[in-house]
Amino acid sequence: MSLDRTDVRKIAFLARVRVAEDQLDGLAGELSNILGWVEQLGEVDTDGVAPMTSVGEMVLPRRTDAVTDGGDPDGVLANAPKPEGAYFAVPKVVE
Repeated sequence: MSLDRTDVRKIAFLARVRVAEDQLDGLAGELSNILGWVEQLGEVDTDGVAPMTSVGEMVLPRRTDAVTDGGDPDGVLANAPKPEGAYFAVPKVVE
């Protein structure tokens, strides 16, 4: 697929990119080359090839989906600079 100045001007407008008039011809050639490579990818025989999301087969570790009490609230609040009861005290930021 070959692009001309009008196509590049429209692509630049849609992408909200300002392109100088003297750069349109160069960009048209570069974008045409990129589209040519993409067209070549369409010619590759991919029958029997399973789609993949990663180059390595991985199974992520999972934990059981169970409701807990959150662990150790006293231990967590021990790290707070100024706990108030069972809560963190934070300075007021909205007036």
